[in-house]
Amino acid sequence: MSRVLLNFRGGFAGLREGFERLGCDVVENLWAPGAAALEGTVLCVADFVDCARALRTTAGLRRRLARARVPFVALNRDAPFNRGVHPLRLAVLRRLKPFDAYATHSMQDAGRYARRAVYCPNAARESVYRLSGADLAALRDPARYRWDVSFLGNLDAARYGEHARRVAFLQALSARLEELGIRASFRDSAGIPVAEQIGIFQASRINLSAMAACDAGVEASWGLPERCYGVPACGGFLLSDRRRHAVEDFADDERAEYDDIDDCLRKIRYYLAHFGQARAIAERAQARVQRDHGYRNRAARLLDWRRHDR
Repeated sequence: MSRVLLNFRGGFAGLREGFERLGCDVVENLWAPGAAALEGTVLCVADFVDCARALRTTAGLRRRLARARVPFVALNRDAPFNRGVHPLRLAVLRRLKPFDAYATHSMQDAGRYARRAVYCPNAARESVYRLSGADLAALRDPARYRWDVSFLGNLDAARYGEHARRVAFLQALSARLEELGIRASFRDSAGIPVAEQIGIFQASRINLSAMAACDAGVEASWGLPERCYGVPACGGFLLSDRRRHAVEDFADDERAEYDDIDDCLRKIRYYLAHFGQARAIAERAQARVQRDHGYRNRAARLLDWRRHDR
């Protein structure tokens, strides 16, 4: 059995399960592995942010992996702006390029930290985000829906300033929806059990994706947030803000997008009036996520890089 080191200080359950589904033995948060631990290890995947915040530890891990000829991949889900990392630390990583590959959900400036950049988008955690007792036929019944539009995610702008723009956007949108008599529910997801979250996805005609913590500056991150895979995995219809990498992960008839608040409102009214079309998109997106966008697929992508692209 091949061993993979998965170094994410906060854990990464989805990717761990992905490697395990491929038959790998996963060892987590081993930042100073000895020779015995590295014997049989085929890959080390580490959180880019963790690496940036502990440069000495990262350098030591790099030396150990190089001696054992184990490829070292940094995975960044906060690209390209990395708000939680001091710019000087990022500059050190740009200069040293300690990784064999830099894997990221957004290819903006992806060549700065390693000689090889790998597009590795977010995904749906297969053990959690699925139809879960519902079926697609049942979701075709307009009478089963409680809300016309919903959003479920981090809305605590006081604690997480990066979400201030999202909160302002949803507040403005909520006021306009109320004027039109459209039923909306915008809730902070903190403390809501996953089963209840899935129930909300499946009880909302339209689920919104609006901005992400990794967005900053004039241009948003190109990468899709996890909800862009998790909501479709559960059979929910998703209306997302437009992101450059969406065309790589979903076909035109598998996604619905908006450009700004006016366009969002237009699309909401359109898909509420064309329920059958929305469900057709949702079902195609569900099949696509099930086939291509689970964390097993992401683990396989990283292993394929190791086998073929080094």
